Amino acid sequence: DPEFARGFEEGYRELKVGVLLKQAREQAGLTQEELAMKVGTQKTAISRLENHAQDIKLSTIQRVARALGKNLEISLS
Repeated sequence: DPEFARGFEEGYRELKVGVLLKQAREQAGLTQEELAMKVGTQKTAISRLENHAQDIKLSTIQRVARALGKNLEISLS
């Protein structure tokens, strides 16, 4: 079913972003609360990014990346 496939792919991309953010946070040895303080937001916002990564602003991802000491790279394929 093409509609199902599109929905699945979109959901997978959203999940992948959240997983990548969580992995980077854990590798940095930070809790969600510690990362939230570095980013200037609340722990619940970090949790939403990691668990429900949909419609994330690029600027938000950039702020999180900077707080983790990472560079943001975007690829189109």
